[in-house]
Amino acid sequence: MNTTKTNDFTSIITGRRSIRKYDTSVKISKEEMTEILTEATLAPSSVNMQPWRFLVIESPEAKAKLAPIAKFNQLQVETSAAMIAVFGDMNNFDNAEEIYGTAVKRGLMPAEVKERQLAALTAHFSVLPADVNRETIMIDGGLVSMQLMLAARAHGYDTNAIGGFEKDKIAEIFGMDKDRYIPVMLISIGKAADEGYASVRLPIDAIAQWK
Repeated sequence: MNTTKTNDFTSIITGRRSIRKYDTSVKISKEEMTEILTEATLAPSSVNMQPWRFLVIESPEAKAKLAPIAKFNQLQVETSAAMIAVFGDMNNFDNAEEIYGTAVKRGLMPAEVKERQLAALTAHFSVLPADVNRETIMIDGGLVSMQLMLAARAHGYDTNAIGGFEKDKIAEIFGMDKDRYIPVMLISIGKAADEGYASVRLPIDAIAQWK
């Protein structure tokens, strides 16, 4: 089955559904998955540290590792083209020099601004409490996850955001440092085998106020 790309933003956001059953014949190439992840990483993050890390779980062996901790989400694990585990990296500031240095090389930031900002951020991160760092990377992880799901829709794929898994086990199962890599969510991705359900949204006058 061929997927159809779209640039129609209204179609992308209004047509998104939480899909649990996927067409098992549809796979996503590493090249296209890289495109989707690249588009997702255009999301904003605190001081542009981009703390998100992705684990693309697509092989039968990797899915077999995931299944026992995926609780009531077995259908997504079984039928999706891939399950993407989104983590936040507690050591995200390790990439500061590369991020800001590359910005200078590309002419996106003056060198003196880079030096001033890095000096301030180095001082900030040196005393940053772990719980505050964790809260920030969870927010950033949520931002990139939503953008990933919209990017997937633009490529003709469907997704489901999943919080129902054993978060205390997933990093270690895949050989990652659980103290460093904090799980944000799982995202199943593939081509829907059914349409999914439309859902109700609260009216804006019930959830927003103007002052």
